[in-house]
Amino acid sequence: MPLHLTKVAFGATGIENLAERLLVRAEAGPVFLTTRYLPKRHEEIAGQGSLFWIIKHQLIARSPILQFGEAEGGRIAIHIDPHLILTHARPKRAHQGWRYLEDADAPVDLGVDEVAGDVMPAALMGKLSGLGLI
Repeated sequence: MPLHLTKVAFGATGIENLAERLLVRAEAGPVFLTTRYLPKRHEEIAGQGSLFWIIKHQLIARSPILQFGEAEGGRIAIHIDPHLILTHARPKRAHQGWRYLEDADAPVDLGVDEVAGDVMPAALMGKLSGLGLI
């Protein structure tokens, strides 16, 4: 089973904003994020795992992780596919950097006939989750 990472989409106001930012970056070349350290479990992630994006305390989309590489200043580059895959929203607290996400805990992709608006709004889902109702 693949292993995934979660990361806050810092500064993104919504799914559309994040998707646009990634596609703009893709025009300039490969899209990657940098981190200080190579994840110890990187072999379980590269080529089979995804980076799940957190916006407003919800996991809402993912970008497949293509590979890990070197970046400037001795940092590590996490190369991702710039095209977002929307998922069913799942509550997730914000955190700094990235965190592991087991495949069994990862949200399911939205189906072909589903639209992000067809599911419970993220704000309502967050409040219900905070109350321990979902």
